[in-house]
Amino acid sequence: MIVVGVDGSVPSRAAVEWAVDDALRTHKPLRIVHAVDRSPYQIAKFPGAEWPDALVKAGQKILDEALAVARDRQPSVDVTTKLEDGAPALVLTGQDTAATEIVVGSRGHGGFAGALLGSVSGHVAGRARCPVVVVRGAPQQARGQVVVGVDDSQESEPALRYAFEQAMLRGATLRAIHAWQLPVHAFAPEIAYDMDDIRTAQYQIVRAALERFEKEYPQVTVVEDIQSGHPVEALTRASADGDLVVVGSHGRGGLGAMLLGSVSRGVLHHAHCPVAVVRSRPEGPQDAGT
Repeated sequence: MIVVGVDGSVPSRAAVEWAVDDALRTHKPLRIVHAVDRSPYQIAKFPGAEWPDALVKAGQKILDEALAVARDRQPSVDVTTKLEDGAPALVLTGQDTAATEIVVGSRGHGGFAGALLGSVSGHVAGRARCPVVVVRGAPQQARGQVVVGVDDSQESEPALRYAFEQAMLRGATLRAIHAWQLPVHAFAPEIAYDMDDIRTAQYQIVRAALERFEKEYPQVTVVEDIQSGHPVEALTRASADGDLVVVGSHGRGGLGAMLLGSVSRGVLHHAHCPVAVVRSRPEGPQDAGT
């Protein structure tokens, strides 16, 4: 099941359109979720029950409008709605055990307010255990390319699998970007580096990461893009010609598991197309039986 969060804003409408398109591609049902946060009205400063009731009515209207958008765009997709009580970020993150992916707008209004990367979208992308897609702006004409960041960590494997799957479903080319930088001490005059050896090593990193998935997804055409530079800049540039950028987030356990990495956060702030953050599922008691 795909879950999309809505609040009635323009970005949340774009998120619904992206989510229902992906539900069609993946043959999965779509659940549209709106969170009603009553907490500001449950303190003495805001007496009276009429305010929470008004929030519920407004929330139902938002869901009805989102449902109409989804059904108009993809009539064959199984779409349901759900009105939840609680803070939007917590409500959406709590959907991650049932969802195969969660889709949110880059920012919204009311409970979904934020900066370029909204507080809710940042929270969900950093904490949810399933892939989270952050959508900015209206859907654009398909460009036929999915972009994925590649590094040498095992934690990047879930992001690669998601990217290959998206490329296959879309019939798109997969552009695998590996951006590398020399360490600061490399520029010391007394230290010599063989640049050919460095480039060969970077190529081997990409080959090792992609080889397994190329065998599993032989129908996907892969373009290897190995360049010297900052990963955020490289992925952001590529996003201008992409339908989706996929990045991993390598948080582990405790606080680390709840934070976006610098690359994923940077791409979320600057990409020109939707971004999927795929976090390596943490091992621990919270995963028992799931």
